[in-house]
Amino acid sequence: MTINSSRRGFLKGMAGLAALGGAGGCFTVGRGGSGKIRLAAVGVMGKGYSDWTPMIKSGLAEMVAFCDADYSMREKAQMKLIQDGIDLDMYEIPFYTDYRKLLDDCGLLGVEAMTISTPDHVHAPVAIGAMKQGIHVYVQKPLVRTLWELDYFNKTARENNVIVQMGNQGSSLDSMRRCTEVIQSGILGDVKEVHVWTNRPVWPQGTGVAEWVKGHPKGDPVRTGLNWDAWLATASKRPFLDKYPDDADVYDPWKLGKNVYHTFTWRGFFDFGCGAFGDMACHTMNLAFRGLELGGVSDAVCTMIESENDVAYPLKSVVKLTYKERESKVRPGVKLPAVTLYWYDGDEKPDAAIMPKWAETHGGKVPNTGCYIIGSKGAVLMRDDYGAKCAIALEDDKEFSDIFAHEAAKAVPRAIPFCGGSSEVAGGKSTVEMKGFAEGHYGEFLRAIKGVGPVYSQTHSRCFSDVEYCIPQMEGILVGCVAQRLPGKTLNWCSCKQAFDDEAANAFVKPFIRKGFEF
Repeated sequence: MTINSSRRGFLKGMAGLAALGGAGGCFTVGRGGSGKIRLAAVGVMGKGYSDWTPMIKSGLAEMVAFCDADYSMREKAQMKLIQDGIDLDMYEIPFYTDYRKLLDDCGLLGVEAMTISTPDHVHAPVAIGAMKQGIHVYVQKPLVRTLWELDYFNKTARENNVIVQMGNQGSSLDSMRRCTEVIQSGILGDVKEVHVWTNRPVWPQGTGVAEWVKGHPKGDPVRTGLNWDAWLATASKRPFLDKYPDDADVYDPWKLGKNVYHTFTWRGFFDFGCGAFGDMACHTMNLAFRGLELGGVSDAVCTMIESENDVAYPLKSVVKLTYKERESKVRPGVKLPAVTLYWYDGDEKPDAAIMPKWAETHGGKVPNTGCYIIGSKGAVLMRDDYGAKCAIALEDDKEFSDIFAHEAAKAVPRAIPFCGGSSEVAGGKSTVEMKGFAEGHYGEFLRAIKGVGPVYSQTHSRCFSDVEYCIPQMEGILVGCVAQRLPGKTLNWCSCKQAFDDEAANAFVKPFIRKGFEF
């Protein structure tokens, strides 16, 4: 199955495309006459839906193509559009089930921008194929699944001068941006230690998943409408597995469903996802990475692991990353010390003793998820995943105060522009209410394509999560993911050589790429 469309919709679409010019021709933004960016979406429902719908609701973009390996997502999206009151007919727009066919037709379709909201292993092949055609890409986190893909992505984006925005939407929150510039001011003194933790995974992974997959080598009938070959993409060929039975011994704490691979539950598999680390660190490490101007990671070691296996990520782990000493770009001439960052997943948390001012006023409890940054003159606590709830306590403070309310923090000059579309939600304070904040992140991507909006000094781009930021952030995360596969080993990473000092670790740098899916 390559393209699915009603005959009426397909012919109407092709007639419109013919008026735009020949396949592969050059085009300018909004060349269809509407002035809107011509957008294609790869990944239609779930995160895909929440990525492309804000873009068309912004009035800056129009849909020209959809792609999803599961054709049933077309009808599901149409029903959701009706429910949400969005006037769009899914059957009037070309729909592909194989991203390679979409990429082949991008010139004819006049695609100028693309959202990529697929399983992690498909991010790189789709994004790189699009960027080689000069198409701007909004890519869900994690940007890619492996270190080799990350380097390839970086080079392709820069060579083709395209706009990139990674989908860590918390980057657009006022509180995240304000806390970032406060930390960058040096208010915390020397920072050498950071703790970041998450309650994920909340999807099946671990030994139970590995044993189930190995125990069912024949597989199940492929669901109607699912292009299983295209879903697998670069991954090695294997039979489709449908659902776990109710009595299967598989970790599923949030009762997200019993799907083995599709939908959503691919995330825990080494071949398809990056587990809890890849899923959440792009959000939860965001403040520390930006605020401390972290860059090169020198080494990683997985110090604790539960449910280790060779198919899926563990149920719990702790990983220690070391980031190199560096010179501040915000405060030239200032040397920033090396930082040890501890990552905890599976609902593991740091000991409350490391944050006494918080623990003393909160019953000795550590927040469910968060990031704790420890400096010689104070600390910052982000007590959520995205940076909506940021607080600071300096040496003489008895307790933590909201980053917007703390007197010393208020004295730090504004340096990072707030994101239009998010500021209205935040209202000038750290906010618990997250609804609507992400629209600013999507709008920023579209405005950047049109050459509108501030150029951020820290990314040299109109996107706050462009390659200058997201490539080094992802590098540390992916080094950590490799460490989870070789627990107990200290793995030294050389970014220049794109290699570890360990042969077993180097086997995980580059993905398997199936014949016919090279990119």
